[in-house]
Order: sequence, then C-alpha cells, then structure tokens
Amino acid sequence: MTQAAKQTYSNARKEFNNRDALWPNYSPPQDLIFTHGCGTELYTDSGETYLDFLSGIAVTAFGHAHPHLIKALSKQSEKIWHLSNVFRIPEAEKLAQRLAENTFADRIFFANSGTEAIEASIKAVRGYQAAIGKPERHRLIGFSDSFHGRTIAAVAASGNPGYVQNFAPTDHGFDHVPWGDMGALDGAITDHTAGIIIETVQGEGGIRPLTPVILKHLRELCDARGLLLVLDEVQCGVGRTGKLFAHENFGIEPDVLASAKGLGGGFPIGACLVSEKVGQHMVVGTHGSTFGGNPLAAAVGNAVLDLVLEPGLLELVQKQGETLRKGMEKMAADYPSVLSKVTGMGLMIGVKCEVPNVELMKELRDNKLLVGRSGDNMIRLLPPLNVSDKHVELALAIIAEAVAGRAS
Repeated sequence: MTQAAKQTYSNARKEFNNRDALWPNYSPPQDLIFTHGCGTELYTDSGETYLDFLSGIAVTAFGHAHPHLIKALSKQSEKIWHLSNVFRIPEAEKLAQRLAENTFADRIFFANSGTEAIEASIKAVRGYQAAIGKPERHRLIGFSDSFHGRTIAAVAASGNPGYVQNFAPTDHGFDHVPWGDMGALDGAITDHTAGIIIETVQGEGGIRPLTPVILKHLRELCDARGLLLVLDEVQCGVGRTGKLFAHENFGIEPDVLASAKGLGGGFPIGACLVSEKVGQHMVVGTHGSTFGGNPLAAAVGNAVLDLVLEPGLLELVQKQGETLRKGMEKMAADYPSVLSKVTGMGLMIGVKCEVPNVELMKELRDNKLLVGRSGDNMIRLLPPLNVSDKHVELALAIIAEAVAGRAS
C-alpha cells in the first residue's frame, strides 16, 4: 500500500472513530483497523502485521488477496455483474454442475449467505413433504447448542436462547432435543415431523463434531420414518475438515445440505444442495433470490472450487490440522490450569479454556494472533486451508507463550 493510501485510511479513522452511524450490535476493538492482507497475514493502518487464524470466521478459505480469486473476480467484473435469475447465468450453471459432480447432490440453489441457505433447506424439506402428499409434516427437529443463522426461521431452528431472545415468540415449526441424545430424538418424532437439522460440526456451540454412531442413527432413522436429513455445513464445509464436505468423513449422505462461508473465499455466496428426490419439487415459484448465484459470486465460487479440488489441498488441510491439534493437545497436557480438551476436525479446532476465553483471545490478539471464540469457554482456530508450516509454527509459539505466562 502506498503512503498516500495509508494516510487516507488514517485520516478516515480519526474523523470517524466513534462509529455512531452503525447499529451498536457489534463490539470490535476500537483501536484496530485492518487495511489490507496477503495470505494468512493482515496489515493495519499503522503498519503492524497480524496472523489471521480466524479467517473471517471460516470465510477467507484461502487467505487474503489470493491471486486466483482476484483474477476470477476481476475478469468477471469487466463482463456482467448482475442479471437476475430470470435469465440463464452460465457461471452459476457451471458451479452447480461441479458441486453436483463432487457431492451427493443432484440439484443446487444459490443464495447469498449461510442463513439463506438454511432458509432454503427448511423450505425444501417442507416442500418435499407437501409434494408427496404429506403437508401435515412440517415440523423439523433441531439440537441444543446449535447455530443455524440470524433470520427468524434460522434462529427458531437453532432454539438457542441466547439467539432467540425475543425475536421468535413462537416455535415456527421446530422442536428441540439435547445434542447427542438419540433416545430423546426418537421420542420427539411425531406424525408432523418432516425432517432433522443438525450441524455436522457445531461451530458457535462449541467445536463439536458428530460421531459416526450419531450420524448413522440419524440416517437410518430418517430412512425408516420418511424424514429428510439436513446437514448444516455452512462453517465446516468446503474443505475445512479435510474433506470437501464434513459428512464425507463418516460415509453418510444427507438429503439436504447448507453451504456458504468458505464457498466464496470472502465473496458472499450460499448454496443449498439437495438430492433429486427433493430438488425435483422445487419448481418455478417455490423459491428465489434476487442476487443468489449472480455472475460475480459464481465466478469466485468456481475459482474457490479450483483451489479446493486441486490435488493435495485436502491432504494439506489434514496435515496442518493434525500439527495444530497435536500442538494444542501438548499445551493442554503441559498447562491444564489454562487449557483442557481439544476438539474439532481438520482446520476447525476448538480448545477449552480453564481461564476466561475472551481474556486469552485478547492476549493473543495483543501478540498479533487473531483467533475466535466459541461456546463452552473455547477459543476457535480457523486458519486458511492453505496455511503454511511457518505460520502454523508461529501461531503455536504465540499461543504457547501466552498459555505459559498464565500458568506461571
């Protein structure tokens, strides 16, 4: 960045530092403004370098300013930005075909976010049951500690009191059972149940993957009772666990899957993937989106798939994830008064803290490492999928220094 550009950012920060025009629903650190990034590194307006192990909460899947993504977006931006789905969009058709070829899905709907992908998933489940002559089946069962998004239906699906608050005064057609309690799940199914929705790896509620036993039970239960299985892979999908989608680690396929975040590498896009038996009923008039699958988003999505499907990438995710996990497990063993269990899959790792997670997170940020937090007093590590050995080692060193300091 040129000196003039840095000065512009600095002036803007001084002139508008109180953020009064924004809703006060976020609380970012007031003294930290990033101006640009490269790979796993982010740079501030004062010239400091930070290591990004949050990735926009699993969004910037290949870090910042990846040349292949920049090229795809720039090339498309010189052609057509927007058409609306009243016309064919070749870039979206290509992305849908590639997703279908590489997943369980036969049909794909594109949206703009994970929440919209969840909304489409809910409609697809209810639409399917109505189309096969069972409109009374309209309720979905979710699980405790879930997070499916911020819209009313997504909040209701999550059932998490911290997110529901007073925004969803009725249940909106959702029932909830404790996470992992298959007996409670079996008992919650009624003649009005249409499907089951669950995160393959919980994000906000604590980095908690499903187990092979749970997923097998869910699949068999849905098959036996005529229900649809919806997997929320908004955060854990698109290579994050070392497979294209997390359920592939278990050998179980859903009927419906919600994807977003990493699919755009930083550009907004969401997708609802469904099997043919579901997708054939989502005909004209059942659902739509003004911006979903627009040429810009689809072009970037295709570029992201280029990188994810590149030979060796998913193996790299597994390798770096193992290195990061083992490093954190050693710290937890060495400093049990600060860290305890380590959970997750691939490069989606949660570490339970025995000290307040927000305090540790701030200390790491002060030492130029960005991480997230999660439920159950965890810190959350979500580096880019192509994170280097050097940056993994540096992150572990920064965390180790902070943890050792708190243990002494």
